[in-house]
Amino acid sequence: MTTTGDDRAIVLLVELFVHPGRVDEFRRFETEAARIMRRHGGRIDRVIRPTGPAQNDILPHEIHLVSFASAAGFEAYRADPELRALAPLRQSAIARTQITMGVDASPYGTGPR
Repeated sequence: MTTTGDDRAIVLLVELFVHPGRVDEFRRFETEAARIMRRHGGRIDRVIRPTGPAQNDILPHEIHLVSFASAAGFEAYRADPELRALAPLRQSAIARTQITMGVDASPYGTGPR
């Protein structure tokens, strides 16, 4: 994963596709991952559960809006040994993850950021 190249705060849009019948494992993983994330200046700011018809029959189980105080904090989270130890739980619960990384910007009509 490529970072922003500086220590500005970053925002991640994370689409999570859960294996059928593995929602309990997914929730356990996400609860532990969020706890570890906080140690590195990160947090899950918003959880969205999509509704409606899936395009091409593919719809993520959840979409998370995640923020980290810096790209370095995100990299430290990804390298955290406790997070790495959760890899088997993650693999059993999550079929696929799509991450889009960016930086915070002002909503239109509110001025520059």
